[in-house]
Amino acid sequence: MMDIPAKPARRLRCAIYTRKSSEEGLEQEFNSLHAQREACEAYIASQRSEGWALVRDQYDDGGISGGTLERPGLKRLLADVEDGLVDVVVVYKIDRLSRSLMDFSKLVEVFDRTGVTFVSVTQAFNTTTSMGRLTLNILLSFAQFEREVTGERIRDKIAASRKKGLWMGGVPPLGYDVRDRKLVVNLEEAAKVRMVFERFVEVGSATVLARDLRRDGFRNKQGTLIDKGYLYRLLNNRVYRGDAVHKGKAYPGEHEEIIDVRLWDQVHDIMIESPRTRANNSRTQTPALLKGLLFTATGAAMTPSSTKKGTRRYRYYVSMDLLKSRETPEDGIPRRLPADTAEGAVIAEIRRVLRTPETTAQVIAALDKDDMVDIAEAEAIAALQRFPELWAQLFPAEQTRIIQLLVRRVTVTAEGLVIDLRTDGIAGVMREMMTPRPVEAAE
Repeated sequence: MMDIPAKPARRLRCAIYTRKSSEEGLEQEFNSLHAQREACEAYIASQRSEGWALVRDQYDDGGISGGTLERPGLKRLLADVEDGLVDVVVVYKIDRLSRSLMDFSKLVEVFDRTGVTFVSVTQAFNTTTSMGRLTLNILLSFAQFEREVTGERIRDKIAASRKKGLWMGGVPPLGYDVRDRKLVVNLEEAAKVRMVFERFVEVGSATVLARDLRRDGFRNKQGTLIDKGYLYRLLNNRVYRGDAVHKGKAYPGEHEEIIDVRLWDQVHDIMIESPRTRANNSRTQTPALLKGLLFTATGAAMTPSSTKKGTRRYRYYVSMDLLKSRETPEDGIPRRLPADTAEGAVIAEIRRVLRTPETTAQVIAALDKDDMVDIAEAEAIAALQRFPELWAQLFPAEQTRIIQLLVRRVTVTAEGLVIDLRTDGIAGVMREMMTPRPVEAAE
């Protein structure tokens, strides 16, 4: 009687998946990933009689946590599973594939749907049986428990270190560098931070200040232009007061402060007010529009001054000759001017110049050359005619800045004011005034 040869086992394509949470040791010639793969290859070789065969592709993830499915090697493995290129997934231990029970259940669903078997070399079971599934869930629950306990231990360590004022890593805030795991003041950046705090006290509006800083090219630590959200975070960052903050609580830090208590309190007294109140205050404040621009014909600067009678305040520009009691010739030049009179005359002159054909042609030509601006010629002409309306919508700080851009010098003579304008800056000012502005009350 002849022996009938046994039917050869069906060929099962086996893919090995390896993972290591940290990058430590990966540069070594033989590391943890190699050890996992060697053990898995030996196991597959022992099952050769069952038709097991190792696929050539390698699926490795070095330096990636098992608490996420966002892993390049795992994604390639799942793609090949979906394409029907793998029959068995082999790992050294279950937690190499995932440490999350929820994530692992998703992987098992994929394996079941595609008819793929999951095998752990050191924890022998088969996911196609009910006992294998029970064992899997028990082992994975312990893996997740271990991960959560480790996370709690790390969080407790960070909290304890923060309470001692230590820096626990991450990107340092603008104004500081990290040396030997400690925050050290970066003098150049610290000056910028102080400038932001001081300008906020002057302007009183985060919207206006953020827009001005963006126009000036102010960037954060990563080199990105700042926005209003970043500005608020900067102004509220207690690190600048020398504190270490953890979950909203501040503790004395080891690092040096950048902002003193007086400036910090000034900023936060302003921020306590509602954005709408601050917006209204910003609009009603009357700055000295001609500060630094107004001089007498003899060359003496005229500085802002004011007096108060009852509830009414009267503003003036006063010559430094008069303030310092210097002798002046009887030349008829006023040494004290009502601020409203002087500022009104300058604004009227700007309006007159903006209505001239020469200015209109100059603005249109400049806007045509600017590829970054899409403003129609008719819009530009209409804006020049509507300058008084646009001017009235500006905040006082914006009005002051525009006067500084358009006026070179104002000279007080016996006959009146001589106003020297910068006509080459008119196009830029009009472009900015025509750009839609965010609503201040939305702060």
